[in-house]
Amino acid sequence: MNKVILSKQKAITIFLVFALGYYISNLLRAITATISPNLVSEFNLSAGDLGLLGGGYFLGFASVQIPLGYLLDSKGPKKIVSYFLLIAIVGIISFSLSQNFTSLLISRILIGVGVGACLMGPLTAYRVWFQDETQQRANSWMLMTGAIGMLSSSLPVQFFLPIIGWRSIFGILAILTFFSIFLIVIFIPNWGKGNTHDEKGSLKEVWQNEFFKSLVPMGFFNYGGLFAIQTLWAGPWMVKVSGYTPEESANGLFIIYLSLLFSFLTWGYFVPKFSKNVSDAITLLKFGAPLNLIVLAFIIYLGPKAGAFHWAFFAVSSVFLSLSQPAVGMAFSLSNAGKALTSFNLLLFIGAFALQWIIGIIIDITMNFGFSEISGFRFAMIFFLLTSLFSYLFFLIKNLKN
Repeated sequence: MNKVILSKQKAITIFLVFALGYYISNLLRAITATISPNLVSEFNLSAGDLGLLGGGYFLGFASVQIPLGYLLDSKGPKKIVSYFLLIAIVGIISFSLSQNFTSLLISRILIGVGVGACLMGPLTAYRVWFQDETQQRANSWMLMTGAIGMLSSSLPVQFFLPIIGWRSIFGILAILTFFSIFLIVIFIPNWGKGNTHDEKGSLKEVWQNEFFKSLVPMGFFNYGGLFAIQTLWAGPWMVKVSGYTPEESANGLFIIYLSLLFSFLTWGYFVPKFSKNVSDAITLLKFGAPLNLIVLAFIIYLGPKAGAFHWAFFAVSSVFLSLSQPAVGMAFSLSNAGKALTSFNLLLFIGAFALQWIIGIIIDITMNFGFSEISGFRFAMIFFLLTSLFSYLFFLIKNLKN
């Protein structure tokens, strides 16, 4: 495969068009945290049901990642991202019309499938069309765009909920998704012969790579768990443990996502100066990845005293984990870049699905044994902390020589 470096103006246009799709995907990912009180009330959901519903997005997302890698490498981001977003529109409309939990869950899975290419598509494109040194910055600023999407899922959604209801909000999101498809079709270049490759690459090469294997547990537990907290359980923690009202919880989510936005903006500017290759990324991960575990342990210790600002600090301290995705892309040849990125994304979103559901199950089980709901949340977060700690230690041991 040949790199076809595009002009700065063209690169900016491509970034902005893809950024809109990723913005929508993150808004849809995080909106469950804001509308959860409405869904619990309307459909009588348990904590386990809510965790499964939130995780349905990640299950759908994860299910398409492996075939997505092959499709992106062969057909290119323009076709694949736009086709997949059509599936997302079906899921969004279906969710807005749902009358029971089963319909909600199936719709949520469809949404996850549909937005499954919204980050991996752009990252595959950047790997071919952007200079190597700008890929980490582009990745960080895509994550910043995702933070804006999550930001929009908090206070703005909370504002419109009593006015038009959550079903109408999803109808508007379906229209916005269609507009994103229109922009992709108009502005994203075709995946021509200069972007294809004679060597097809191999998924086996990806999963046998030592660096990739060292990141498997961290991708599943640390990064996947971060998604589970950001997009669901931070909200219920603030309501059930910290004693926030739903409106105060929405304000808290806004603070968390705003903190993420500024951290990714700053990170995107500075990270290319410190992380120019895979070895630099490994070094930064070694020293930076444990920070959010320290913050999480403090949150568990504080319990009801831990609120929005503590979870915002947890989210910001997790920014080092974002180094892993572009590092995975740079660790492989262009013929395997799409497969490597989507394989790693598979880990992240299966982890997010599993941890969103498991956290809810732990809360329910703890309460069934007679403990308080606050204790249930604490036990669930201890599980997340321990699995993340052992995953980090595995990464550290596997990369001692680097």
